[in-house]
Amino acid sequence: MALSTKLELRQGQQLVMTPQLQQAIRLLQLSNIELTQYVESELERNPLLEPDDGIEAPVRSETETHEFNKSDEPTTQASESDWVDLEKPVADPETTFDTEYDNVFPDAGASDQMSDADAASGWASLRQRGAVSSDDVNIEAFLTNDVSLREYLSDQIPLVLQDPVERLIGRYLVDMIDEAGYLPSVDLAAIAEKLGAPVELVEKVLASLQTLDPPGVFARSLAECLSIQLKEQNRFDPIVSKFLENLHLLASHNLAALRKAVGVEMEEILEMVAEIKKLNPKPGLKFGSVQLQPIVPDVLIRSSPNGTWIIELNTETLPRVLVNRSYLATVSQSNGSASDRNYLLECLQTANWLVKSLDQRARTILRVAEEIVRQQDAFFTHGVQYLRPLNLRTVADAISMHESTVSRVTSNKYMATPRGIFEMKYFFTSAIASADDDGESHSSEAVRHRIKQMIDGETPATVLSDDKIVEKLKCDGIDIARRTVAKYREAMRIPSSVQRRRDKRLTERVGPV
Repeated sequence: MALSTKLELRQGQQLVMTPQLQQAIRLLQLSNIELTQYVESELERNPLLEPDDGIEAPVRSETETHEFNKSDEPTTQASESDWVDLEKPVADPETTFDTEYDNVFPDAGASDQMSDADAASGWASLRQRGAVSSDDVNIEAFLTNDVSLREYLSDQIPLVLQDPVERLIGRYLVDMIDEAGYLPSVDLAAIAEKLGAPVELVEKVLASLQTLDPPGVFARSLAECLSIQLKEQNRFDPIVSKFLENLHLLASHNLAALRKAVGVEMEEILEMVAEIKKLNPKPGLKFGSVQLQPIVPDVLIRSSPNGTWIIELNTETLPRVLVNRSYLATVSQSNGSASDRNYLLECLQTANWLVKSLDQRARTILRVAEEIVRQQDAFFTHGVQYLRPLNLRTVADAISMHESTVSRVTSNKYMATPRGIFEMKYFFTSAIASADDDGESHSSEAVRHRIKQMIDGETPATVLSDDKIVEKLKCDGIDIARRTVAKYREAMRIPSSVQRRRDKRLTERVGPV
């Protein structure tokens, strides 16, 4: 076969994902916290970028709230003047606020020891000279110091442990407790082997630590925690010990089996239940829990006096950057090599694209949030029972975007509304058919809310089975299967009707357990 050289012209379509386009898509699905971290890394990498710390007007839109349906269009769109000007001058915070730490305690470190009288007289002298006023410093802010559980227990170790080796073991066990005061999944033999100490010594130290305040700390189970507190009150005996060994029967509210296991009359069982209720099952929580990262909303929604919803981005946490063109002009005037000029050009393109991507991200989030408010206006006005079925395609078609774009925008994003903070995906719920042929479908979230309302209104004599709930929902125009009701109930961690009836009867006799 002979080979020949020839030219051919072919025409075709191909989707090319440039690095810039990939970056813009990735920015869409980042939360504000993740976006801030990404922008900070870009600021460190790109010399032409600088943060914009200026105070700017909120990015907002205003939407009608009356009789929204899927064919309605927003009455007003965000205008160009409503958006942030990313290249306005940056205000210098040091010219407005005195941020020098040296001004706070000018004499700090001069003397570590000061008597109360000297401190009081010095403070009074400053007050007389007008150096400070009562509004300048909050004294309670300096005196108040939240003590953690571990610090509180560590301060007590010298009171019960005198031997240095025992104190070392004690501090090791203190570091192992959780925020509730328990020693979870502790193997004393493994601890003894790791520390090179006898198991008997570790057990002795643990027994001493279990006498510390608050009573019940260093327990390895709920039964042990309660027994420590009862021993502190001199109320622990063999009958109580059997009672604590069968706490699982109390948890299932099976009082008949509990009475049989303990071997006493029902009246005495009820008395012990009442006494157990006075104890603290998690003694360590009085010192507070681990600080959790609060949810930072990306979109703020509030009502206006004229009956519209004001929708705006949370610019407090929205990172903003500028292209430092003065630095660019200075560097461009220098005689650099070709590689330097190429690097500078690449940095400029990356900086411009980041600014554009951040602005486009803000606009996209606002458009999606506005359409969600339009679609779910009844929810914001009347409550969760009026939540409508909604999917990503409906929103995407309404704002002329791709469904995958709406999915990325609503990922890891939250909306602060007058009814609380909700994830944007919360408003996308599946549809449940109406019992009437010409009726509208119902949102699954609204149906779950309706089921919870029914169960919350039960009494011991009117506990509803899943079949009864299905009948009541059909009377309300909701066509739902019994297995779906059971699935929703289990998802909300609501026990069966048999367990709920047993719980309510026990609550009537001894109160909540």
